[in-house]
Amino acid sequence: MSLIDRDHWREIYETLRGNKLRTFLTAFGVFWGIFMLMVMIGSGNGLATGVLTNFSDGATNSFFVWAQSTGKPWRGLPRGRAIQLDTGDTEAIRREIPEAAVVCPRNQLGGFQGGNNVTRGTKSGAFSVMGDLPEIARLQSIRVVEGRFLNPLDVDERRKVAVIGERVRQVLFGRGEQALGEHIRINGVYFRVIGVFKPRRSQGMEEDADQTIFVPFTTFQSAFNYGPRVGWFAITSRDGIPASVVENKVLALLRERHRVAPDDLRAFGHFNMEEEYNQLQGLFAGIRTLIWIVGIGTLAAGAIGVSNIMLVIIRERTNEIGIRRAVGATPFTVMSQIVFEALVLTTAAGYLGLFAGIAAIELAAAALSGTEMIGFKDPQVPLASAFFTLLVLVASGILAGLVPAVRAVRINTVEALRAA
Repeated sequence: MSLIDRDHWREIYETLRGNKLRTFLTAFGVFWGIFMLMVMIGSGNGLATGVLTNFSDGATNSFFVWAQSTGKPWRGLPRGRAIQLDTGDTEAIRREIPEAAVVCPRNQLGGFQGGNNVTRGTKSGAFSVMGDLPEIARLQSIRVVEGRFLNPLDVDERRKVAVIGERVRQVLFGRGEQALGEHIRINGVYFRVIGVFKPRRSQGMEEDADQTIFVPFTTFQSAFNYGPRVGWFAITSRDGIPASVVENKVLALLRERHRVAPDDLRAFGHFNMEEEYNQLQGLFAGIRTLIWIVGIGTLAAGAIGVSNIMLVIIRERTNEIGIRRAVGATPFTVMSQIVFEALVLTTAAGYLGLFAGIAAIELAAAALSGTEMIGFKDPQVPLASAFFTLLVLVASGILAGLVPAVRAVRINTVEALRAA
């Protein structure tokens, strides 16, 4: 049997053309299976990209620690005692835990999620005012669009400077008005604007960052009478060291410094970005596996349909098969003919489904281009997935033809010749 035999292709065409509706419905099952598989793969990748983008610009090896109140009595101290972090803890962590790469003590005016009255002339707004070190830019998604961010000299000299978010500028400054070098007043204290920033992502967790003002940590302490207090710590681990290892050491050190029971889990709150990131990675790996299971299952249903139609075709061609066997056709020739017919039907329908699915994903990506959608971004079908799908498609076509092909060669030649 030759692949370029015109009679062979004409025979396949006439066979499938013999019952157009049956052929169409069978081919549509394969088409739909491949189409849905491509759409699910593209959508799954878009979902993974959209969600994991929230971690891409920040430090995924970071964690945060803040003080709460004790849950157990310890060494004569009562339960429910409030813990207050301070700059001594900062130095202790840097000194005793070398695995910590960046240690950023942080304060927020008014406490967590506190909004404070910030004014400039007759304009005012309630914004988050943060006392930070320059290193905080390595942990957060910050893109300076004008001027500069905080530097070590600002901290050492306790300069009254501020880096404001884009939303802050829009509220306190008129359109086209220069913000750099101008002064804003925070709780009665004047700060000179040295930079304007935007969050790299304008949706989700970074949406409120646009309404934030950063001032040097030391300036914050003196200007707002915070003294040595620290609201919470943002810490990253060194390369190759899991953040959870450093996190456990930091918590153990803080419990010792503040006389907290070693097994008291309430005294300090903490959040590990690395664990969150790894959990999401595992979740999306599971989603991708489920997509392939469902997609291949749908494709298998289409292949079964192809196998069934080939069985019907064999029953209709029993006399023809008997004549071929009588004139010397080998079992392999008959089997290869049936398998090839199933392969042509499966591959043609599947290729159209593959093309349509990828086209649908590309159209969706083009429609979403330039827009901000929470949790969904850049849907696409990887080239490797498309190639693997083609291999699955070919394998499905071969398997779809094997069962009817085996049945065809088992037909008794004499009985086949008698069939009308």
